Amino acid sequence: MGQGHAHRLYVPGGSPVHRLPPQCKLVALLAFVLIVVATPRERIWAFAVYAVLLATVAAAARIPFGLVLRRTMIELPFVAFAFLMPFVATGERIDVLGLHLSVNGLWGAWNILAKGTLGVVASVLLAATTEPRLLLLGIERLRTPQLITQIATFMLRYGDVVTAELRRMKVARAARGFEARGPRSAGVLARSLGALFLRSYERGERVHLAMVSRGYDGRMPVVHDVGATPGQWSAAAVLPLAAGLVALTAWMVP
Repeated sequence: MGQGHAHRLYVPGGSPVHRLPPQCKLVALLAFVLIVVATPRERIWAFAVYAVLLATVAAAARIPFGLVLRRTMIELPFVAFAFLMPFVATGERIDVLGLHLSVNGLWGAWNILAKGTLGVVASVLLAATTEPRLLLLGIERLRTPQLITQIATFMLRYGDVVTAELRRMKVARAARGFEARGPRSAGVLARSLGALFLRSYERGERVHLAMVSRGYDGRMPVVHDVGATPGQWSAAAVLPLAAGLVALTAWMVP
């Protein structure tokens, strides 16, 4: 895999979290999320401890808390769904601020909000401390089929290329006096999308021919090794181990 450009989700840095191999961080993230999901929803204190653990990781990685908060806004649709649950769920009901709400719905909403938010924050920290191309290398080191990683690599590389092409087409339309003003503009926009598809397809063919002419045989050359030492695996395991202790306590202590 060749060198890629920095993605907008990545925050450059030299912290210990940044330096961990991507496969270590991926396994740690997966283990942490599974532990959070397995925690009883009634143990509110446990989720507070999980949040402190993630805040510690963010501080160690020197990722601004404001940046993490802004990026967690991606879960707003799920938050809206969670807020509806107390109104539509069945079972025992209680009055809260003059509203007749379901107890099961309240616990369900809390379950979605707490576990979903922690998972999103953990994913945001992973994306902020690991370049996408290294993530793909880490996935490959975890024995993921190479065909899948190659497809993901091409999507990563040429997604921005297609976006740039779309931006140039938008500038060209504006230079010719076009401005989207209602349903009448749908025809022009539809033709633009068709032209974008054809240009992207043709570019893909040219890129493939260029790769074949340079010896591409179905396998991408690896120019950056991401091997991990036992010490790095141990460092990455700190977060899921700490979370595991919290979850164990939550299950054992009523």
